[in-house]
Amino acid sequence: MVEYLDCSEVDISMIYEAFTVGFSDYIVKMDITEEMFKTRFFGVEGNQLENSYIAMDGERPVGLILGGLKRYEGRLTMRCGALAIHPDYRGIGVSSKLFELHKARAVECDCGQLFLEVIVGNDRAIQFYKKKGYSKVYDLTYFTLHHPASMVGRNVKGLEIKPIPFECFEQHVHNWRISHINWQNDLDYMRLSDTNNYVAAYKDDKVIGDLCINDSGKVSFLYVDVEYRNQGIATDMLMTMIREKQPERVSISFANNHYLEGFVAKHGFNRNELEQYEMYLHL
Repeated sequence: MVEYLDCSEVDISMIYEAFTVGFSDYIVKMDITEEMFKTRFFGVEGNQLENSYIAMDGERPVGLILGGLKRYEGRLTMRCGALAIHPDYRGIGVSSKLFELHKARAVECDCGQLFLEVIVGNDRAIQFYKKKGYSKVYDLTYFTLHHPASMVGRNVKGLEIKPIPFECFEQHVHNWRISHINWQNDLDYMRLSDTNNYVAAYKDDKVIGDLCINDSGKVSFLYVDVEYRNQGIATDMLMTMIREKQPERVSISFANNHYLEGFVAKHGFNRNELEQYEMYLHL
């Protein structure tokens, strides 16, 4: 008989086992150590043990749903950080029961919405979430620039690009009033990432753009004031950090942003095969 427990009641090794077995045949290979799993999924990813549930058949972990609770886009939100079911236990109601617990926890916490990302092509999962009431809202795409040192800029006249602390960057982002930033690029995620670098672009002492890029070349945020776009400012910010950090590649992801679509196309970024839907269920 399958028993359902919140993850604060079990050892992390059981949670890790449920995760690895459930994702053993996944579209994307999830080959990480237990320590990496703990650091990532209960660190930057924003999941909490008390908001996550595990399915146990005796001493055997057979299912897992990770839940992350925070204020996101102005609403208290419960995100499904992972739903993993042992291959031998699929189709018998384990995922539905875990989702019931996930949703009930969100209602208990007075959340305004449920949220998740799902890989395009994972049709079984997409149909499951639709049956549970989720709707696709955003398309999340990923791009890579393989030879960043060859990037060409304009050297914009009068532009100053300066490193800034996270607290300053955070205030800038709030001031930009951007309607949607995907979960894995938002301020909470960036705050918990210890290899990020933050820079701002200034013209006549006015902040006109911001960039967050980590030491490996992952861009989490790139924005230029609408009045200063198409002048090469985003390019100069990015080139400044490429020269400083010399990453082998630069990667960026974003949801439904035609400005960034144009920017990556112009500079020769390759669109990755991996794409995701961002899905919501309003409570």
